[in-house]
Amino acid sequence: MKSYSNLSEILEFDKEVLLNILNYSSDEIYILNRNLEIIYVNKMCEQHYGLRQNEIIGKHNDIFLEKGYWTPSIIPIVLEKNNTVTINQTTHTGKELVTTAIPIFNPINKKLDFIFITSREKNYISIIHNNTYEMLDSSKHFNSNGFLTIDEEMTNIIEFCKKIAPVDTNILIQGESGTGKGVLAKYIHDLSNRNAGPFLAINCAAIPEDLLESELFGYATGAFTGALKNGKIGLLETANKGTIFLDEIGEISLKFQAKLLQVLQDRSFFSVGGRELKKVDVRIITATNRNLLEMVKSKQFREDLFYRLNVIDIQIPPLRNRKKDIPILADHFLTKFNHKYKVNRTFSTNVKNTFEAFQWPGNIRQLENIIERLVITSESVIRLSDLPSQLIPENHPVTIQEDNSLENILEETEKKMIIESYRIHKSSRKVAKDLGLSQTKANKLIQKYCKNE
Repeated sequence: MKSYSNLSEILEFDKEVLLNILNYSSDEIYILNRNLEIIYVNKMCEQHYGLRQNEIIGKHNDIFLEKGYWTPSIIPIVLEKNNTVTINQTTHTGKELVTTAIPIFNPINKKLDFIFITSREKNYISIIHNNTYEMLDSSKHFNSNGFLTIDEEMTNIIEFCKKIAPVDTNILIQGESGTGKGVLAKYIHDLSNRNAGPFLAINCAAIPEDLLESELFGYATGAFTGALKNGKIGLLETANKGTIFLDEIGEISLKFQAKLLQVLQDRSFFSVGGRELKKVDVRIITATNRNLLEMVKSKQFREDLFYRLNVIDIQIPPLRNRKKDIPILADHFLTKFNHKYKVNRTFSTNVKNTFEAFQWPGNIRQLENIIERLVITSESVIRLSDLPSQLIPENHPVTIQEDNSLENILEETEKKMIIESYRIHKSSRKVAKDLGLSQTKANKLIQKYCKNE
């Protein structure tokens, strides 16, 4: 660690540098004055609350507390105890935080001057055991509903699912690919009276029809060439007393639709090549990204099957209609893959704005896949130039080669000047004189930008 020989060198560590360092902290830093006005918060607030720094700094703490951005409040406890306090908090985006508040008193009059608060996500606290470093799996920890959302329509869907989950009836979930139909089906199962039983999922579009039939219904001994000697139990029997989820139900043939209709009507079926009628107690949830009603009109889907499946219909909105969720989901996946690949990437402001503007034809699945790619292939800050070309509109005023944020422009300008001056003068003393800097600051910048030059 560098030692400072005099006060002037310490002062080189100026406000701008300090604030930049605080913004790279993996903990949220949140500072209030004695009037409980927010005088500073670092960039981690974007991940915890979905708010940018300039939307928070200067406001009174109660504004955000009353709007439910976090609960419970740690402030009354600190004011009562006049001492450091640590509690668990939950944010409106579903983050579970371990929050510590430290009161800072004036050394002369002993009155409260500031409250210094730090917060870290509970799910990502490191566990050190036997010299190993383990991170908890974030993919299993959304909010208390099982979903990461602040979108009103999606929140209403989740509340609706709570009501219908205990009612043992068929459900059809409709929505574009990648919107989370399978996640919602599992959520309904977990809330149902069948949650002690199995939840089995099968993608009807991914399996050839003959194989799909034997997978679902099983087959009898000698049903076909290559069959197992003793036959095979199908997924319907395996899911007995539980739930079976049939994804992409719009892809099955009319012949297979007729067999599925019998299961829905009588909860009975014949295995492939079998003569024994089998009974099963199973809840069936189906999903599709196709318009089944239009398929009924064009005779591609049986009308009687459609109405059997469609006792309760749930429409999941596409991600492009859930704009508020995009930055929250992006930050969640960034954190997830940072931990997976042991890196510390961050988004530039332009990247997050581009995410919100993009239409996301592949929805949440596409967003997750792109962010994983960006974490793997980018440097410390993910910029516009790192994004796949399909995310940048053709008429975008900024080229994908440069992020035009003020922070980046200033940094690039500083970098070019330091590199050019050092290339000519070859010493920190001469660079300092050339650019009007102290030698200490010139030396720091040379170490920052010229180590590979």
